[in-house]
Amino acid sequence: MINRNRFAAVLATLAVGALPIAASAQQFINILTGGTSGVYYPVGGALSKIYTDGIPGTKVQVQSTKASVENLNLLQQGKGEIGIALGDSVKLAAEGDAEAGFPQPLEKLRGISAMYPNYIQIVASEESGIKTLEDLKGKALSVGAPKSGTELNARAILAAAGMSYDDLGKVEYLPFAESVELMKNRQLDATLQSAGLGVASLKDLSTSIPITVVSVPDEVATQLGAPYVAETIPADTYDGQTEDVATVAVINFLVTSADVSDDLAYAMTRLMYENLDELKAAHAATASIDVQNALTGMPVPVHPGAQRYYDEVGVSAE
Repeated sequence: MINRNRFAAVLATLAVGALPIAASAQQFINILTGGTSGVYYPVGGALSKIYTDGIPGTKVQVQSTKASVENLNLLQQGKGEIGIALGDSVKLAAEGDAEAGFPQPLEKLRGISAMYPNYIQIVASEESGIKTLEDLKGKALSVGAPKSGTELNARAILAAAGMSYDDLGKVEYLPFAESVELMKNRQLDATLQSAGLGVASLKDLSTSIPITVVSVPDEVATQLGAPYVAETIPADTYDGQTEDVATVAVINFLVTSADVSDDLAYAMTRLMYENLDELKAAHAATASIDVQNALTGMPVPVHPGAQRYYDEVGVSAE
């Protein structure tokens, strides 16, 4: 005959022992960023400190990745709680664009917030003679890691200008820092980098060799359409850049997964906006982040936890 008191005590012990396991599932945040020489990584580092300080007992990790496309796939696979990605990549991921690196629609993606614009920055060595998009023909260009958000931008920019990779002399699929090293060694003519203004890799390049920041004309921006917008790289963003340069930009989004709890998504959203000064101190590119624009152009459904915060502060998508 079973001793009921003893059986109940065993069950109670098991239940107590299970609590830390259940709790720990909600106490880990993996922040998916990009290369260490880009903007995503320091932004992720700032978020890490904000979340560590604001959610006691939470283990927060910043993961360096190949950026947008990899981040979105990792979120779908449950290998991250929050990540940064370009708006066009998020849109293509939700649709399931195989050519862009998404064989199936990523149905678990949920929005946290619009962030800041990534500027398409095409920088050539001065000695290459490249001054326009047309001048890239026959030259060696690095377009970012294969099927990264930057590389998707490169394909789109060239197509809108009536060009393709076939028009180039050589195409390199390299991260920002590696592209810069090749340019310093005269093994590459130009690099296309989709990043916030003042990205570390291009600052490094501009202090090492004479450069030319290549213009992307307004008509290319018009041809591209949403989510691309015409923008300007202000004079003196990089050493030797004495004039404003026209280009296009794409908004970055902070994205999470439907598997993330409402409470955690709420906390991550609220803490980011309550500590916006700390986030903006991480990199000048984040200066334009504004809660009033948080839902503008969101390519995927907003996470209910994030929506709870926006309802509290009176922010809507309209």
